[in-house]
Amino acid sequence: MDDRGAEFGGVRIGRAATGALMDAGHRSLADLPDDLDTLLALHGVGPKAVRLIAAARSA
Repeated sequence: MDDRGAEFGGVRIGRAATGALMDAGHRSLADLPDDLDTLLALHGVGPKAVRLIAAARSA
């Protein structure tokens, strides 16, 4: 079983968002779609998680 901690790809987005991304088949930041706003459709992923992921990907 994968760890469903509060971090995804080194970004602290919370357990609910991490679980939602993992349930959708994403395992790393590189697995995420270019249009991060599509992640908002996943239950548990909110605007703050998307902002944090976007900031990490642009760093």
